[in-house]
Amino acid sequence: MDLDVPAGPGLPLGLHVPAGLLVERFSRSPGPGGQSVNTTDSRVEVELDVATTTALTDLQRQRALARLASRLNDGRLVVVASEHRS
Repeated sequence: MDLDVPAGPGLPLGLHVPAGLLVERFSRSPGPGGQSVNTTDSRVEVELDVATTTALTDLQRQRALARLASRLNDGRLVVVASEHRS
């Protein structure tokens, strides 16, 4: 599924990232909950190669690489969301 970011500060026209440029991985979220009973895939990682993506202009890519440098792994931004039972 494509990623659409609405217009806002720094993105006056918004941003459209085609699904083919994103890498998704799903897994079980670690945490409490017993002997893996009734577990579901509750962790997702979404990865975007900021260094090579065509979804950004050259200027946007340069800014993103500079501002996200400490969070990038080989030019890739990985966002992780997880949920676990308490």
